[in-house]
Amino acid sequence: MTHTSTTINPHAAQPTSLVALAKSLWRNRQLIVQMTKREVVGRYKGSVMGLAWSFFNPVFMLVVYTFVFSMIFKSRWGGDDSRTLFAAVLFVGMIVLGLFSEVLNRAPSLILSNVNYVKKVVFPIEILPVIAMGAALFHSLISLGVLLVAFVLFNGYLHWTVIFTPLVLLPLVIVTLGISWMLAALGVFLRDVGQTIGIITTVLMFLSPVFYPVTAVPEKFRPFIMANPLTFIIEQAREVLIWGHLPNWIGLGTYTVAATVVAWAGYALFQKTRKGFADVL
Repeated sequence: MTHTSTTINPHAAQPTSLVALAKSLWRNRQLIVQMTKREVVGRYKGSVMGLAWSFFNPVFMLVVYTFVFSMIFKSRWGGDDSRTLFAAVLFVGMIVLGLFSEVLNRAPSLILSNVNYVKKVVFPIEILPVIAMGAALFHSLISLGVLLVAFVLFNGYLHWTVIFTPLVLLPLVIVTLGISWMLAALGVFLRDVGQTIGIITTVLMFLSPVFYPVTAVPEKFRPFIMANPLTFIIEQAREVLIWGHLPNWIGLGTYTVAATVVAWAGYALFQKTRKGFADVL
């Protein structure tokens, strides 16, 4: 899709409502799809295997997890003796963590790396975090596909509850977008945000139930682990993918409402501060 190079006023006030956000996403849906494709393809541009890397990376990681935790650490999940199941359970946590971390680590530099979109052309810069999310979702879906194939090979069956996986991940996508809008705006004015968020996402890897079940955490520390926005989603993803249980609908509904509030707050902050982007950049 081609875009006009008409100069706009970067200091103009922008709408901040959820309705305005929905209209912007719908109006620019084709642009979002095209730029997401470009984002994904561009990551592997110049490599011999190209997009095939998006498949081989999760395969390689799953093999490594299985080997390390089954042969070296001899780990188990709870009372289950299956070593391959431990790797699958761990991989679910890594997929959720990877989706969250990939978007947030990129967020602070989204505006800084697209200065021309702010100053010179008519471009809806509010969709940049959405494009980053689209690319991250593509890689997460590939990893999820690898996990499901491996689960069938290991166990000979697949739980029907996997159909609820998109509903489990939806509130995480919403809240991640909200935080991404906040970080994209703050990253323009505070360049240290990019370094800080990298540290935070690394710490979250160990404060999320990725390598251990929540039940392994001492009671007095569990409230801190449960306050982590990743904990509930990781646990619910395992319920539908690994254990074959229905998700916690009340919990998901509550999380989705809270996530929507965060998304609106992040979008509103982004829209209110964007008129100052051009001055800083």
